[in-house]
Amino acid sequence: MTIQFDINQYRITDEPYYQPQRNEIALYAAAYAARLPVMLKGPTGCGKSRFVEHMAWKLGKPLITVACNEDMTASDLVGRYLLDASGTRWLDGPLTLAARYGAICYLDEIVEARQDTTVVIHPLTDYRRALPLDKKGELVAAHPDFQLVISYNPGYQSLMKDLKQSTKQRFTAMEFDYASAEVEAAIVVRETGIDAALAARLVRIGVTARNLKGHGLDEGISTRLLVYAATLIGQGIAPVDACRMALVRPITDDADIRDTLDHAIDAIFG
Repeated sequence: MTIQFDINQYRITDEPYYQPQRNEIALYAAAYAARLPVMLKGPTGCGKSRFVEHMAWKLGKPLITVACNEDMTASDLVGRYLLDASGTRWLDGPLTLAARYGAICYLDEIVEARQDTTVVIHPLTDYRRALPLDKKGELVAAHPDFQLVISYNPGYQSLMKDLKQSTKQRFTAMEFDYASAEVEAAIVVRETGIDAALAARLVRIGVTARNLKGHGLDEGISTRLLVYAATLIGQGIAPVDACRMALVRPITDDADIRDTLDHAIDAIFG
């Protein structure tokens, strides 16, 4: 027995705010029109997930998001049999649901998943556009509206954590980065309602930290963390304390780097 599923619960009803940086909206729209799979590459917190949400809303399509992790199995993606009081029943996984009912399936941080898990997406990313359910003995032909989107942060690539070429070359790719200082400040203002001058000062701290990437920091301060700092300030927290809590303490445990960023915060808000 297969449980009937309402895909409409995954429709995004309110427009997610997204500030375009270049022509990424037109590029994605063209890829979706041809139902090409898309890979989004960029640093943590630069807007990849928000972009997918915005495009799903703009296109009027349901969006099923999967946060990938190293414990995720192929069954977590495609589905499994379950036992209950009525007997055995099949439960579709998120990838199968998207393929069966016509949603955009977004696999976030795909490199976190084991390579023997990610190979299950291959039949959906070429001319076949189908998903074999070996345990169920079914071949799910992808719905005409189905599209697969994956994302990852190239800065975390290693010999142990990277996509196989056989996977990469099944996707079109779009590169993302942090927005310009002016655009990023506007995003912070839009998301939190704080003063524009204050947002610009937060962005200056973010730029300072990003310049330390590779020189003591694995990753710079994300736009997401800038929004967190602005939110704390909106709650009445002093800017210096908000910045230390939201911008510095989450990204480093190194005393020297922490002190360097703390001094930058004191200089900008002093």
